[in-house]
Amino acid sequence: MTEEKKMQERKRIGQRLAEVRNALGITQTELAERSGIKQGNIARIEGGKYNSTFDTLTALASAMGKKIDIV
Repeated sequence: MTEEKKMQERKRIGQRLAEVRNALGITQTELAERSGIKQGNIARIEGGKYNSTFDTLTALASAMGKKIDIV
């Protein structure tokens, strides 16, 4: 995968995370408290500037009552 495609995918994941979080009506700070992931890291993920691990994404999804679908 090229660097450009990786960047696009990070942005897509970040945008989706923000959409779900906003639909639930919770702030980044609330999500941080629920998930144990620092608020600054959540902001970087949502901004497409952070290459998050599967474990991090799983923790965030779980904190919002969601699952990660791979396929």
